[in-house]
Amino acid sequence: MRTVRFGIIGCGTMGREFASAAARWLHLPEMMARPEIVAVCNRTLDSAKMNWFRDSIPTVRQVTRDYRELLRNPEVEAVYVAVPHNLHEEFYIAAIEAGKHLMGEKPFGIDLAANTAILTAVARHPECFVRCASQWFFFPAAQRIGRMIEAGAFGRIIEVNAGFLHSSDLNPRKPINWKRMLEFNGKYGVLGDLGPHACTMGLRAGWVLRDVRAVLSDIVPERPDGRGGMVPCETWDNASLLCEAEDPVSGCVFPYHLRTERISPGEQNNWYVEVYGTRASARFSLRQANTLELLEYTPGGEQALRRIDMGHEVAYASVSPETFQFGVCDAILQMWAAFLSELDTRRTPGRFAGCVTPQESVQWHKLFTAALESQATGTTTKVPA
Repeated sequence: MRTVRFGIIGCGTMGREFASAAARWLHLPEMMARPEIVAVCNRTLDSAKMNWFRDSIPTVRQVTRDYRELLRNPEVEAVYVAVPHNLHEEFYIAAIEAGKHLMGEKPFGIDLAANTAILTAVARHPECFVRCASQWFFFPAAQRIGRMIEAGAFGRIIEVNAGFLHSSDLNPRKPINWKRMLEFNGKYGVLGDLGPHACTMGLRAGWVLRDVRAVLSDIVPERPDGRGGMVPCETWDNASLLCEAEDPVSGCVFPYHLRTERISPGEQNNWYVEVYGTRASARFSLRQANTLELLEYTPGGEQALRRIDMGHEVAYASVSPETFQFGVCDAILQMWAAFLSELDTRRTPGRFAGCVTPQESVQWHKLFTAALESQATGTTTKVPA
C-alpha cells in the first residue's frame, strides 16, 4: 500500500477531523493508498488542541507555527490547509509552488480574484493534485441521487432546491469570531462559508447557472467582542438565491433555489438536496441522515413517495455492514478516501465519487460575485459563463 505523508496547516476542528479519519484508515479495506500525518502547523502551539496532536498521533515529527517551515519539509508530500478565507490565496499558492499535493478548504479564495490567482498556480503545476473539501455529498443518499443524475433517471428536471442551514448564530450574545469579520471572511459572508457545500451536487451534475436573484440578510448587526464590549458583525448571516439553471444534456431550463443560513431557527446542521423531475424525484436532508425519499413515476400511474433506509451504501468499501447507519465522521472518511484514491490512480469510481475540483470552485465564485451585485442592485444578475 502506498503511504502519502501529510502535513496539516490549521489544526482546528477540520484538521482534527482529518487526523481522526487517518487513524481510522483500517476501516477502508480496499484502499491502495493511506495517509500518514508527519507534520502539523498552527498559529499557537501551547494549547489543548496541539497537545491532542502531540499525544494522539505518534507519526508527527514536526510541530511548527510557520507554514513555510512545514512546506520546506521534504518528508511532506501532501498538505491539508484549513485556515481563514483571507489566507487561502497565500497558503494554497505557496503549497502548490512547493510541489505539494493539496486539499484546501472552501471557498478556495476569499473572492474571485484570489480564486483566479490560485487556479493560475494550479495550471502552472499540473503535477500537483489539488482538490477542495466537501464531505456532505458522500452520504449514501446523496451518492444515490448522484448516480440517478448520472444515469438520467430524473427525466426532464423540473426544479432543484439545495442548501445548508444551521442556527449557530441565533444567540445574539454569542461572541464574534472571524467568520463575522469582512477582513477574514470576505464580502460573501455566509455564502463563502456554507455556499460551496450547497453548490456541490449541482456543479458536479453539470447544471449551468445562468442568472441569480439574491436576497442577503444581516440579522444580528453587532456581537460581543469577548472583552465586555460590542463590535459590528459585518458579514451576511443568511442568503437565499433563486437561479435560472440549464441542464446542458437536455437543454431544459429550471429554477434552482440555494439557501445558506447561519440563523435558521430549529436547524442544527442541515445540508439538503431536492431534485424534482418528470420521471423521478428525490429528497435528502441531514435531518434524517440515513433516509432517501424517492418518487419514481410511470405515466398515468400513482405518485407514491418511498422512504428508503440507506444504511452504509458507500462509494469506497468499508468494514461496516450495509445495514449500519452512516454519520458525519463516515462522510469525512469517505471524502478522504476519494482524495487518496484519485491521487493514487487519477480516476474515480463514478462522477459523484470524487472530491470538488478547483475548476468547480470557479463556478461558485462567479455565482457568489453575481449574488452580491444582485443584492446591491435589487435586480436579477447574469452569472458569467
